[in-house]
Parts: sequence; C-alpha cells; structure tokens
Amino acid sequence: MQPIQLFELASKQAEWLSIRQSVVAGNIANANTPGFKAKDVTPFQSVLETTAIRMAATRPGHFTETEMASRVIETRPNEEVGVQESGNTVGLAEELMKEGQVKREFDLNAGLVKAFHRMMLMTVRR
Repeated sequence: MQPIQLFELASKQAEWLSIRQSVVAGNIANANTPGFKAKDVTPFQSVLETTAIRMAATRPGHFTETEMASRVIETRPNEEVGVQESGNTVGLAEELMKEGQVKREFDLNAGLVKAFHRMMLMTVRR
C-alpha cells in the first residue's frame, strides 16, 4: 500500500506557517525600532519547488526548521508606508493582514487534515 502524503504535506505547511507567524510577529514587535527592515518568508509554493521533495517518499523530503528559516527574506518597503524617518520599513496594517492570512491558511490546513483523517477512519472501520 502506498503511503498517504497529504499528512506530510500538511505538516510541512504547518511548519512553514509557524515560521512565517514568528517572522511577522517579529516585524510587529520591531515596528518602532529605528532602522529595522521588515522581513517575510518565501511563499510555500516556491519552498516546495526548490526543495527536493518526492511525493512518494516518506523521509527524504522532510524539511528542517533551519532549511525553512533560511528562506526568510527582507521585504521591499510598502509604497504607502515607505521607509520611515527612522529607517524602519514595517507597515503595521500590512503585517496585521499577513497575520490574518497565516491564521486563515492554518485553519484551512487543519480543517483539511481533520476531514481527511475522518475519511480514513471511515474506510478502516468498515
């Protein structure tokens, strides 16, 4: 029987969302720090494309937190906010929108895993 890769993929996305959450929280925490440059992580799709993940394998494609953390990039200043007088590039409104996006993606991820888990349990019970 072929292993189910959905759980592995969902786990990797949850790890990526966790790293993005902490990067965005760091941006918000440093909103008043002079010279602080806002950061973000590369999109999850590009992480999957640049990582050697074989969907049929169970172990070789696992991410490590350091691999994903190395994908933290400095963002360009928002045109509305720009570079503030102190040299800071954090736009609170934009960072709060990212927080909401992370939460929605995590909720979707958890919901899909829960539904898939229920479907698997139904097939095993019969």
